[in-house]
Amino acid sequence: MKLQNTTPKQIHSSTLHSLALFSIIFLLCQCSSASAHLSNQTDQLALLEFKHQIANNPVFNLWNTSLHFCQWKGVECGHRHHRVIGLNLTGQNMFGTISPHIGNLSFLRFINLQDNHFHGEIPQQISYLYRLRHLNLTNNILGGPLPVNLSYCFNFRGVYLGDNHLVGMIPVELGSLKKLSLLDLDSNNLTGFIPTSFGNLSSLTQISLAAKNIKGTIPSELGRLRNLVFIGLGENNLTGRIPSSLFNISTISAFWTSSNRLTGTLPTNIGLTLPNLQVFGIGINNFRGEIPGSFLNASHLKFLEMASNMFTGQVPANLARISAKSF
Repeated sequence: MKLQNTTPKQIHSSTLHSLALFSIIFLLCQCSSASAHLSNQTDQLALLEFKHQIANNPVFNLWNTSLHFCQWKGVECGHRHHRVIGLNLTGQNMFGTISPHIGNLSFLRFINLQDNHFHGEIPQQISYLYRLRHLNLTNNILGGPLPVNLSYCFNFRGVYLGDNHLVGMIPVELGSLKKLSLLDLDSNNLTGFIPTSFGNLSSLTQISLAAKNIKGTIPSELGRLRNLVFIGLGENNLTGRIPSSLFNISTISAFWTSSNRLTGTLPTNIGLTLPNLQVFGIGINNFRGEIPGSFLNASHLKFLEMASNMFTGQVPANLARISAKSF
């Protein structure tokens, strides 16, 4: 085997090439490290701004720079980048507003501030959190309208905003949230109509809009929600008939439209088309006709509430087995 001769010039060129490559790699590592440091600092500052909008609370005793923010109570971080992915401060007796700086926690997957005393409006900046999957602000005293740009959070699986003081109309834009599984807007002061765009929420399993002042008819488009398990539209000012397509969603286990001004009759085969029904409430409306005996075919039915309507005829004898009923 013949060895190749290497000249000093070649050795020098090779050395320079290696040094240049090492320098580039070193700079990239430094930049990556600096970027991670800045990102972590952004999360820390956002959390401190969140803290400053809330009255003194024992939860925040260790929310300071002496402890890494991933160890702060109520904060959950990812293992890889050590960025904040969750904020869970449910039932901590907190008084204050939700800081707009929450929108800087760009890795957030869930926010749970349920059962506190947050007031003011839902920050528009939550719409920056495109990774957000669950937003739970239930049982606070939040007011103002629902931010239209919540629809930018296209990864939403659950939006829980019940038991607040929200006002205004339900944004039609929310109908673009294809991954949304649960929507709870119960017990607010919302007005207007149920958006027909909600028929596009193809992943929806639970919808609760007992919001007191919603009017108009129930959109027939809701009949396209083939995965629906729970539908709660009670305590509103809804009128007209229940779309027949809703009675054909076989996955429904709870159907609640009590305390409205709905009219019409019930399908005679309702117990066959809703075989998984467990709870059925249509009391305090203007339904007429006879009570279908086919309810017996819904073998899981436990609660049947139909009082204060205009039904005629006899209550089917075979419904006696239902443990809780009102006619």
